[in-house]
Amino acid sequence: MGQQTSHQTHDLVFSELASTQAQQADNFLAGLETASPYLHSGWRKAVQQAYGHQAGCLVARDGSQPEAAVVGVLPYVHFKRPLAPTRLISQPFCDFSGPAATTPAIAAALVQQLHRNQPLALEIRYGQAETPEQVSQKVRMVTALPDSSEALLASYKPKLRSQIKKASKNGLTAEVRTDRDAVRLFYQVYSTNMKRLGSPPHSLAWFEAIVQHYPQGQAVIGLVWFEQQVVGAGLVLLQGQQGVIPWASTLADFNHLAPNMLLYWTLQAHLADHGVRAFDMGRSTPNEGTYRFKKQWGAEPIALDWQLLQPNQTNVSHLLSADEAGPSRLRALAEKSWQQLPLTLANSLGARIRRYIAL
Repeated sequence: MGQQTSHQTHDLVFSELASTQAQQADNFLAGLETASPYLHSGWRKAVQQAYGHQAGCLVARDGSQPEAAVVGVLPYVHFKRPLAPTRLISQPFCDFSGPAATTPAIAAALVQQLHRNQPLALEIRYGQAETPEQVSQKVRMVTALPDSSEALLASYKPKLRSQIKKASKNGLTAEVRTDRDAVRLFYQVYSTNMKRLGSPPHSLAWFEAIVQHYPQGQAVIGLVWFEQQVVGAGLVLLQGQQGVIPWASTLADFNHLAPNMLLYWTLQAHLADHGVRAFDMGRSTPNEGTYRFKKQWGAEPIALDWQLLQPNQTNVSHLLSADEAGPSRLRALAEKSWQQLPLTLANSLGARIRRYIAL
């Protein structure tokens, strides 16, 4: 989107950042240790390239400074769906992507500005709920990492260390890569697992676009091998001292060898040795299987809060509340039907369908 007329509120000046100026927002994010990796321009570039959704970025500058330094950013996407109104989403396909700013007041001002100037519903995916007891159906599981893989391994309970060693004794090996061929290997495991789960997969082009648009070393792929076959894979994104793992999969036929244990250990060891201090293991439902798996690595739950603001209204809907996020019989039926598809057809259809599923 091109540069628009600026609007000033007190000392803040708001403007749309042109696509050619994306580096300004990325430079600002690089100075915030807690900025979500999903806010990097690489994410919205991938959204546009792979799925065709238009992206924008609202920027707040300090008008009291001679050079009007950037003090906050709010990237967003025009998310279009068939037979449904277009919605602005702070970023689709991820867990937390709200505004990033030097102060909470500036973050709130960015949301208010975007909401006020757009005739569309606005969805903000906050990474931490202010009132978790009211809105928390989902949490993100975050573990603190020490300054080395040696210290990380020493921090684990004996049972966890034993499980990691068991994976190696079973003949599994692991590596961390960033090349295009690693994306293809990751996708083989990911798409097979998604079919098993009965869920449409993202397209291969989506993952290729992510690795293309994130800086070298900020999008890494962990691969677990058994003999000549990849049996586990995960993709991790980095921003400052933050790391997130949006996707991790293993092949069910090899799960008895514990590839998931070696995958998560290898990735966390890599992150610890490369300055990452907070590792977000992704969205989970409290006390379910993935929640317990992440908990054993020392991860602690942080309640998510996805807020929906309707145009010209001040009330807020919490999309992850019990009322909004209940189980769906239709979804269960769709999952069973998807599991019956041939893999090549599931991948082809998934690439067409997934662009319209913002989760």
